[in-house]
Amino acid sequence: MREAAFVKQNKDKWSTFENALANKTNLDPDVLSDLYIEVTDHLSYAKTFYPSSNTEFYLNSLASQAHQKIYKSKRESKNRIITFWKTEFPYMFRQHHRELLISFLVFVFFSFVGAFSAANEGDFVRSILGDAYVNMTLENIEKGDPMAVYKKMGEFNMFLGITINNIRVALMAFAYGIMLGVGTLVIMLQNGIMLGSFQYFFYEKGLLWESVRTIWIHGTIEISVIIIAGCAGLVLANGMLFPGTYTRLESFKRGVKNGLKIMISTVPFFIIAGFLEGFVTRHTEMPDWLAIIIILGSLALILFYYVIYPTQIHKKPKLDETKLYRV
Repeated sequence: MREAAFVKQNKDKWSTFENALANKTNLDPDVLSDLYIEVTDHLSYAKTFYPSSNTEFYLNSLASQAHQKIYKSKRESKNRIITFWKTEFPYMFRQHHRELLISFLVFVFFSFVGAFSAANEGDFVRSILGDAYVNMTLENIEKGDPMAVYKKMGEFNMFLGITINNIRVALMAFAYGIMLGVGTLVIMLQNGIMLGSFQYFFYEKGLLWESVRTIWIHGTIEISVIIIAGCAGLVLANGMLFPGTYTRLESFKRGVKNGLKIMISTVPFFIIAGFLEGFVTRHTEMPDWLAIIIILGSLALILFYYVIYPTQIHKKPKLDETKLYRV
């Protein structure tokens, strides 16, 4: 059946059910129960034959609203946190892989811009990283320990300071999504240019591999999660710009809610990145094979949880969508 015919055939039932949920009409409990079952059946049908369509999103919202009303007085399961990380968040995040891709491409593009600018403008690196940092690094290179900056501060203080700073940058990337996404893209631009110019600086000094095998021990997760925070900001912006079948206010609320869920998901990863930078990166004497294992393991963790696993869980045919989006 074509989507338009499917909508025309069932829109009156959906409208009746939606009005009942909004307390605009009173229905017999048995009738309401039958409509609820029918709506969830329609949702499964739409998910199968009209995936990622407005019809699927509308029915998913309708079923979710019904579920929240039914269970609003029910005590939360003791496994609520586990459910969020294992099922609820990955399923929701799969719908925002497009925003993740945009955030990633913008970041990578401006990383190349940063490297290109550093290669063609002599003072560009200093203008981005600052004279103090560049001079300190040059002194460290002369002393034979170019990565000494990671050894200057105490392990715990460095871990705490780096973690807080990274979370602050991520929150900015998310919150600036309120500027129709422009603010989020600016944060991606700034960090991308900084990374590109930073890596070119070490390349120019003949220390590219030394910098990569040291910096990316913590940077793999750190940079990845900043990009994911950029995705959260774009989700917020999309909620404002593209309401679809929802009212603009409802779409905005959903954008904020989903963006916050994405931000919550990044916190443990920022803690891991801060731990690596504070306690592990400073050991520049570690063998290359160990550094490579840490870097590849970090990349595999990010790719699995944010790309592979959400795609897998979204394909499960028996997943009950009505038990999701309960925050």
